[in-house]
Amino acid sequence: PPAVAPRPAVVALAASTGGPAALFRVLSELPADFPVPLLVVQHIALGFSQGFATWLRTAGPLPVKVAEDGEPLLPGRVYLAPDDKHLGVLPEGRAEVSRAAPVQGFRPSATWLFRSVARVHGPRALAGILTGMGQDGLEGVRELRGAGGYVLAQDEASSIVYGMPGVVVGAGLAHEVVALPSIASRLLACVRTGVPVA
Repeated sequence: PPAVAPRPAVVALAASTGGPAALFRVLSELPADFPVPLLVVQHIALGFSQGFATWLRTAGPLPVKVAEDGEPLLPGRVYLAPDDKHLGVLPEGRAEVSRAAPVQGFRPSATWLFRSVARVHGPRALAGILTGMGQDGLEGVRELRGAGGYVLAQDEASSIVYGMPGVVVGAGLAHEVVALPSIASRLLACVRTGVPVA
């Protein structure tokens, strides 16, 4: 069998245009015993993050909430970036919610999230970059990959807009390019058995 790296300690997901439906699909297919926390940055209009969390709770068995600064990150829970704030992780396994400056115009920023999990978890960071316009997340993915983390990118055919995943794939930073219907199963396989290594 192929060698595997250590099992991921956290999953970081980011999306923009088309992301709500994509995230709903992914969460609908993950089991209640998903073994690590999931952190999500979704570009969304101000004032909608709480309603978005409420809607995502109906997708499947995983609890979904807007993250609070300093709260423990628990396995099988989904934490959304709050309105106009960055989401990251702290070394002691807690959420970091920050009003630091926008990154390339975005707050919350996918790059902020990916950099944070890269710096705390290194090779135990798993990133998923989903449908979305622009290139938020690219530099964060670059740092995460450099730290030994693993990167999944949604494929073009199943993306509403192939901006965010497309630039990651184009830069050669994605370990796997995955159609939306297979993303949940790939995330689950990675966190349960470890990510493949070349």
